[in-house]
Parts: sequence; structure tokens; C-alpha cells
Amino acid sequence: MKKIVLTDAAPAAVGPYSQAVWAGDLLYCSGQLGIDPVKGAFAGPDVESQTEQALSNVLAVLKSQGLSAADVVKVLVFLADMSDFGRFNGIYARVFGTEPPARSCVAVAALPLGGLVEIEAIARGR
Repeated sequence: MKKIVLTDAAPAAVGPYSQAVWAGDLLYCSGQLGIDPVKGAFAGPDVESQTEQALSNVLAVLKSQGLSAADVVKVLVFLADMSDFGRFNGIYARVFGTEPPARSCVAVAALPLGGLVEIEAIARGR
């Protein structure tokens, strides 16, 4: 069984995809850019502000379903520039603490709308 998730607490999709989809007891969250859902623009021009916002957006999608960072089992991170890894990683570590989920982090040629970071997550729940 599949259930589509939509919340105003995170930016609307910038293409033909859902913010998240339940499949059984797993929630698959689409990649989130560092876009402020109120302003409709990037939270800032640097990887730190965009990382903070992207993580806030992921957490907002999770919260809309009664989940939290503790429920995340896998994260995939896309960076426009791998030289931003250290700055990204420090912020990420604060959110996921001492028992972080499994993670992959890759550099890409470009991200939608010129973003510097995109974060997607899989969480367990229900």
C-alpha cells in the first residue's frame, strides 16, 4: 500500500514528485533543498544556511507524519561541491546526534534551482 504525503511545512515539490511516500512502515522522503517554505527562496547563499534549511524541511515532512530524526534509517546527501563536506557535516551531526542513520554523500554536477545541498531520507514508523 502506498500513501502520498503533502505538508505546507516544507516547500512544495519543484517537479512531478511527492514530498514523501509511505510504503508499508517506511516513509521515503524526497530530496529537500535549502528553500525556506515561507519565502519560497533559498535560506541563504552558503552551504551552511542551505543545509540547516534542507534538514529543517526533512524534519518538517517527518513531523507531519508523527516522526522525528530518531526514526530516520538512511539518508542520501547531494552536494554541489565536495569541498563543502566539512561545513555540511558539522550541521548534520548536530541534527542526528550520537546514533546517526546510515548515509551516503555524493558530489553532483548541479542541483535543481542552483542549490548547494539536497537531502533525502528514509524513516521507519507506524
